[in-house]
Amino acid sequence: MSNAQEVNLFTIAEVILDDALDRSLDYHIPKELIGKVHAGSRVKIPVRKSHRQGTVVGIKEHSPLTQLQEIAEVLSDKAYITGELFRLAEWISEYYCTPLRKVLKTILPSSVRGKAKAKEQLLIKPALSINQLASVCDELRRTHPTQALALDTVLKFSKGILLTKLLETAKISRSPIESLIKKKILLCQKIQIDRSPLSDEEYFPTKPKILNDEQQETLEKIKTSLDEHRFEVRLIHGVTGSGKTEIYLQAIEHALRLNKGVLFQVPEIALTSQMIERLKSRFQNKIAILHYRLSQGERHDAWHQIRDGKASIAIGARSAIFSPLQNLGLIIVDEEHEASYKQSEETPAYHARDVAVMRGKLVNATVILGSATPSVESYYNVKKGKYQLSILKNRADSAAMPNVTVVDMKAEFGKAKGFTLFSDYLLAAIKQRIEIGEQVLLFLNRRGYHTAQMCLSCMHTLQCSHCDVNLTFHLGDNVLACHLCDQRLSPPPRKCPKCKIEGSLKFKGAGTEMVERALHAVLPEIRTLRLDADTTRHKGSHELLFKQFRAGKADVLIGTQMIAKGLHFPQVTLVGVLNADGNLQVPDFRASETVFQLLTQVAGRSGRGSLSGEVIIQTHMPDHSIIELAKAQDYARFFEQEIAVRELFHYPPFTRLIKFTFSGKSAGVVQNAATALRERLIRQLPPHFAMLPIVPCGHAKVKGDFRFQFLIKTEKLGRLLILIQSLVKKEEDCRLFIDVDPLSTFF
Repeated sequence: MSNAQEVNLFTIAEVILDDALDRSLDYHIPKELIGKVHAGSRVKIPVRKSHRQGTVVGIKEHSPLTQLQEIAEVLSDKAYITGELFRLAEWISEYYCTPLRKVLKTILPSSVRGKAKAKEQLLIKPALSINQLASVCDELRRTHPTQALALDTVLKFSKGILLTKLLETAKISRSPIESLIKKKILLCQKIQIDRSPLSDEEYFPTKPKILNDEQQETLEKIKTSLDEHRFEVRLIHGVTGSGKTEIYLQAIEHALRLNKGVLFQVPEIALTSQMIERLKSRFQNKIAILHYRLSQGERHDAWHQIRDGKASIAIGARSAIFSPLQNLGLIIVDEEHEASYKQSEETPAYHARDVAVMRGKLVNATVILGSATPSVESYYNVKKGKYQLSILKNRADSAAMPNVTVVDMKAEFGKAKGFTLFSDYLLAAIKQRIEIGEQVLLFLNRRGYHTAQMCLSCMHTLQCSHCDVNLTFHLGDNVLACHLCDQRLSPPPRKCPKCKIEGSLKFKGAGTEMVERALHAVLPEIRTLRLDADTTRHKGSHELLFKQFRAGKADVLIGTQMIAKGLHFPQVTLVGVLNADGNLQVPDFRASETVFQLLTQVAGRSGRGSLSGEVIIQTHMPDHSIIELAKAQDYARFFEQEIAVRELFHYPPFTRLIKFTFSGKSAGVVQNAATALRERLIRQLPPHFAMLPIVPCGHAKVKGDFRFQFLIKTEKLGRLLILIQSLVKKEEDCRLFIDVDPLSTFF
């Protein structure tokens, strides 16, 4: 294209391609498509010798270029991205140092951008009145018995019957049905099938519960914010079991009365099914689910139901924050402290909680953040007056907080004269609870059977050949597996690969699989279920395991951190934490916060019904302050201690962090690329920015790629992010991942 006379009128579309280019391209809107192409439209455009898909980001009157190519096709009659989501996309692009193209791909799921379409089927219905059909049937029974059979079957279904079901039920071919359609006795019409996983589910309706004074006061403040159409962020800091969910439900009811859309975020798929059950039993309104375990077709249908206004409530995990809800008025982020809200594997490295706050600001929505253990950043925002605080000090329905006991495992090892998974106190408590028909949760944040295989001769530990981690033994599959890249060795070797000595390899460490096996060895009659990444690989596995446990088909649920997040099991009266201090050894500034939150949350699963609860924490560091604070469930003291340490060492929330992670096949090339960018930044950045040295990542090698990182600390981001984008250069043999506000400075 060459510079020439400008093309006039608003017939120029700025289009960003789904792939390749990070800048927009100008295309002429042909006469027949004027009025059909809008900002946010999805279009097909010619690029060189092929057609590509893209998103229109603007319509303008002039282009500096002439001989523009024309848009080939509009893929939707409605805009896919509204103005509000566009503004959000632009903020994400700037704040998280990510090209707008990648942000738009994140906002528009592949099920919407790709080939997934609405599912259509043929519905067969009567075309005549009942009296007319009665006489027709009599005649057909004499002359065409298969046609009569088809008609009899259709008449059993008042709203019609799908053609596929009619053929299966009547056990006939299509020929007699087509004959009846030709005779205008039956009608055949195309209908769209709802592939929502909720479409065939039935839930018992429930009514709003009577709130206690703390809950009612919190709800009234939320209602006021909704009534005034005012942007407000309210942090509900309630102890586990304090009834935060009931406040959410009654706030949603109020928002729906005001014809406002509701976005409900949960941190894990594991929580989605339980929350859906509560929402569906309370509201008749259409609920749409968005999470990665759904099929492409299910996600396609849910997204379009939301966009078309057929769904007033959208519920899902991290990416649900981009739901195209109409008249969005209420955003709920449950368990707002959870790390799974942060996208840490690809750009944009957004935090869904922070995006929720920004989206609420753009549309004047009320944003509710709920947690028994708020993130340090959120609680600090309360202290600074940015967020409003509601505290729920008591459990709902007058349930008591559980009794917490800390067991010193060093003493238990001495009694057992070696390693033991269970203290005597925990085993006795498990037996007691099972005998009286109550249930138990056992928490260990390591899956597999053994966590390592080591040679006793040369002390070599078997590691993944692609990653810098030990291989974990899984007894059920008889395999050594890498939990980063899924490399597998089966069967595990008997000879040490380093010193070649036969039979010197021994297994070390314990995972959830070993806990289950060991528990059966001690208590043979016990019924167990295990919930970890190995047992929940398949779609629907979370829901199935939870339903089985809630129905009393197991005495003990053994799991990783999946069981620590907001789950409600009224019959659970004992929670055992098998290795409370594992994460305290991680050299990361958030380690203490993570352990406190995890212990407090998992303890909160006990005694949530009418039965009293107990928590037993097994640890090698019983005197550690974090263990003591978790035992006391004392968030206020934890925050005071943690915020003082953060301020002393200049960590968030007193500074902002940007992490630069470099990866590639050659360690030298990767380190050189990191050094080059760091030196460019040092030359350009003002002196008050702190630049930390280049170090190997916590996982120094993943999937064959060597990984190095460095950090920038600053009190204000300001124009720093724009400067960073201008200094970043694409490297052939090295990938750069920029993470603004990283959750981990180690991994």
